[in-house]
Amino acid sequence: MAPGTPHETLSALARGTRIHFVGVGGISMAGLAEIALSRDLSVSGSDMHPSARTAHLAACGVRFHAGHDAATVDAEAPAIVVHTAAVHPDNVELVRARELGLRVVDRASFLGWLTEDFPAVINISGTHGKTTTTALCALMMIEAGLDPTVHLGAELEGFHGSVRVGRDAGSGSLVSEACEYTGSFLKSKSTTAAVLNIDYDHVDCFRDIDHTIDTFVLFADGLPESGHLVVPAFDPNVRTMVARLAALRARDGRPMPEVVTFGIGDGCADLVPSSPSAPAAEPAPLSFSCVNLTYPGGFPEFDICRDGVPFAHAAMKVPGDHNILNALAAAACAERNGASAAAIEAVLSRYTGAEGRFSVKGTYRGATVVADYAHHPAAARATLRAAARIPHGRTWVVFQPLTYSRTRVLFDDFVQALLPCEWVVFAEIFSDREVNKHDISSRQLAEAVNHAGGAAEFGEDFDDIVRRLDARVKAGDLVLVLGPEDIRSLADRLVHSPEGVPAAG
Repeated sequence: MAPGTPHETLSALARGTRIHFVGVGGISMAGLAEIALSRDLSVSGSDMHPSARTAHLAACGVRFHAGHDAATVDAEAPAIVVHTAAVHPDNVELVRARELGLRVVDRASFLGWLTEDFPAVINISGTHGKTTTTALCALMMIEAGLDPTVHLGAELEGFHGSVRVGRDAGSGSLVSEACEYTGSFLKSKSTTAAVLNIDYDHVDCFRDIDHTIDTFVLFADGLPESGHLVVPAFDPNVRTMVARLAALRARDGRPMPEVVTFGIGDGCADLVPSSPSAPAAEPAPLSFSCVNLTYPGGFPEFDICRDGVPFAHAAMKVPGDHNILNALAAAACAERNGASAAAIEAVLSRYTGAEGRFSVKGTYRGATVVADYAHHPAAARATLRAAARIPHGRTWVVFQPLTYSRTRVLFDDFVQALLPCEWVVFAEIFSDREVNKHDISSRQLAEAVNHAGGAAEFGEDFDDIVRRLDARVKAGDLVLVLGPEDIRSLADRLVHSPEGVPAAG
């Protein structure tokens, strides 16, 4: 959103305004529907896939309709119809809404209306790590008594869903996951913006890495001069983003927001300059760094320094160097918005993860089963590195690519990311928003991994994958189920089978 652009607000809608969500079963849509209910709006929704999430919404008071039907729009008579990006323009409910002259907006616009209601908005963006960092930042602010409203891209224990309604919008804060897909985050207001990393992803809407970086530049440019830009010190694409942002602001005569860096090791502040042509009097970026790092039991323990001064201690219960960076980014965002070191330290000592982010589901045939939303080659590498530090026997990987376009464009990178696996079985590609125009299949990934010297198989369906696991898994092993929600349901199936044991709680 460009600086100063006027935006509508959710609070401007009159009590009882009827809103219908098309695709309400999606994690963000479900959360926004809950928030709309909390504002005394009249909410209905439809989805092709009834689920525990839609059942929860119905119990909360959402009038839920299984499937999509033009008659639903007539029956509900909404003033506004909100749709997810996964719903195509020819959806019968959207077509009917337009025939009736109803207002139709996308999910990102509706979220943008919500951000306009809060004086302080922390938006967490980046190709990877958004959900974990958003959850950590929100919990740190809750621990500090700041009572934020939270919009998260996964379910979090304690929220009973993916959102939390906090203090009155007029005086409170919002912590939100900000997605770059189709430029969605450009429709949201930010006063603090984190860019955790930038990789080439969402190949169906970004031409290349330069296009991706430029979109993040526009996102960061939405910050006011008084805002905070939280960035990693060691990501080359983010360095490019910050330099382009500084050049843009210098051209327009606008000062940069405060730049806050985070990273593992000393000297973080000097690696991402606040401006390539900054006057000598401009302060160096504030830094949050990880020092004295150890891995007791495979989990990170370290000290956080703020500008080189000891600030807090972290003994984490989620593995991986990527989660160290997520923790540092969350700490920076939370501290800049009033959270204390004590609150930050307390949250990092007990956080066990959001749903689908290295979630320990239980055991199967005596092996630990973990589900993780590692749907990009970089994310798969990070999860595999994290798992390698945890004591276990052999590692068995189940991987499902997400979207045909991503699989086609990043095919070689997927092969290289999964080549080191002891063994990987591929489920067929999942996509709820594309058709397979390129005749791409996970079978080709398996063949390419094997051709490169790895050990891979293709599972015809979930039953076939379970049979292949049964032939290998032994007590003490680790089963990693990686990819979208579709394949992560297999992890639940394993631990709830006669040979499985679900995790406590």
